[in-house]
Amino acid sequence: MIREVILFPDRRLETPCEPVTEFETADLDRLMAHLFETMYFHEGIGLAAPQIGIMKQVAVIDPSSGSDSGRKIVLINPRISQAKGSQCGEEGCLSFPGFTEQITRPMSVFVEAWDSKGTAVEMESDGLLSRVLQHEIDHLRGVLFIHHMSALKRGLILRKIRKMIRSGSWGAVRRSG
Repeated sequence: MIREVILFPDRRLETPCEPVTEFETADLDRLMAHLFETMYFHEGIGLAAPQIGIMKQVAVIDPSSGSDSGRKIVLINPRISQAKGSQCGEEGCLSFPGFTEQITRPMSVFVEAWDSKGTAVEMESDGLLSRVLQHEIDHLRGVLFIHHMSALKRGLILRKIRKMIRSGSWGAVRRSG
């Protein structure tokens, strides 16, 4: 099911999520399916549970945008244990439609997480995948990509969003059908 994507300034986006404690459940399977369907519908490559109003540490990533099912990644209770180097690149967020900015992040990360069966998984990545992993893990901790911007750039975006809210042109991203 395609879910509504929550937009900033909804407070849930800046609220740390609770860890998942039960694995291999119908609710967890349903959440992962909804995250993937919603992400693909909105043409994203990553989506975190708080972006659809579920305050659990679950995120999905697919750098192939659905063209290669073998590239689907599920992260449950993830943490970054190592980060190296630096990269600067354009980032956007489904909770900030229409806004992108150059964000500096580590070039490579080592991530420890769990899969849907409760099995520990580890992955090392660099480049775009590293950026997406960091972005989605940030979401689970209540950290948004605007928090990685300079105060000036963040202020400009926030003023534009406030203006759009006043004019009625900033609203929820709606579900299909």
